[in-house]
Amino acid sequence: MAVGTKTLAPSELDTFEDQRLVEELRKAKEELFNLRFQSATGQLDSHGRIRAVKRDIARLYTVIRERELGIRATPAPAEVATKAKKTKAKKADAADEATKASAKPGKEEAE
Repeated sequence: MAVGTKTLAPSELDTFEDQRLVEELRKAKEELFNLRFQSATGQLDSHGRIRAVKRDIARLYTVIRERELGIRATPAPAEVATKAKKTKAKKADAADEATKASAKPGKEEAE
């Protein structure tokens, strides 16, 4: 089993956008700095955490670089997901109208 943060699994990193990856990298570097500071002052409880954070940083750098090289695909933007929801809603409305029209063919023509 790989050592690292459970929230930064490689399969989950594929769903992150580039900005989120950079933000996670910044957080991990900040945490590593704090852990090293605690280690130097003798306040560190878990020395294994330093290793886990280093691996997270390496994992994040790897994903970012693979995306730059085109090895790993970037996720679809969030706007596409909302657009898909809107189209589903439009299709549902069109289906409702079609059912109403087929149920009352005579009244549609009269109106």
